[in-house]
Amino acid sequence: MTTQRLLSGVEMPPALSTVIADRLREMITSGVLAPGERLKEVELAESMSVSRGPVREAISELTREGLAESQRHRGARVITLGYADIEEIYSMRLAIERLAMERCAERITPQVLAGMDEVIGRMRTISSDEADDAHVRLDLEFHDLVYAAADHARLRRTWITLRSQVAMFLSARTDRSDFRAKLVEEHQEMRDVLALEDPAAAVASIEKHIGWTLRQIRKMRALEHDPQETSPLSGPGPEGKTGL
Repeated sequence: MTTQRLLSGVEMPPALSTVIADRLREMITSGVLAPGERLKEVELAESMSVSRGPVREAISELTREGLAESQRHRGARVITLGYADIEEIYSMRLAIERLAMERCAERITPQVLAGMDEVIGRMRTISSDEADDAHVRLDLEFHDLVYAAADHARLRRTWITLRSQVAMFLSARTDRSDFRAKLVEEHQEMRDVLALEDPAAAVASIEKHIGWTLRQIRKMRALEHDPQETSPLSGPGPEGKTGL
């Protein structure tokens, strides 16, 4: 009997480095590990009661995702997102979400819509005093469903690479109350547009959803040169959208 046959049907546990990367990713995107904070292998290994090897592998994974950066002779640290970084993240996000929404609308099924309804249902049950990371987690979970339904492996891999940086930005937004208030409304709107099976309408929906935030980020970059401007992410956009 071959090893392959012996392992057939057996669900293997994730590698320790993967488990550690998941935990560190959560700590970074939720703000527990602050931008610029050093990721010290020895301290992290001791706190998790593991050897340094898996921690090193986990940090390397986060570096590939863009959540950490390696410094010569100083190890790694959590990235600090400036306006230029955020603009790159969101211009890329808008580009790939156009394709994802278009393909999702062409391939939408009752099962996908049911999955979206389930996520939106959980959004409705979030209490007002619940941590912001719950809102961010469900926001991204909805978009995960869009990418899965788009049925485009390379597109989905691009999203996975960008996803953690999007989560980091969403967790740090200045307009958290608007973000929470519009969470259900805007995702319900996207879900209903996808149900129409109209690719053009789906693309227009995501441009309205994310495009406003991108425009505001570009205005925020201008604030660096003109501090008299009012912070553009402090309230809803001209269409009443917060561009989650």
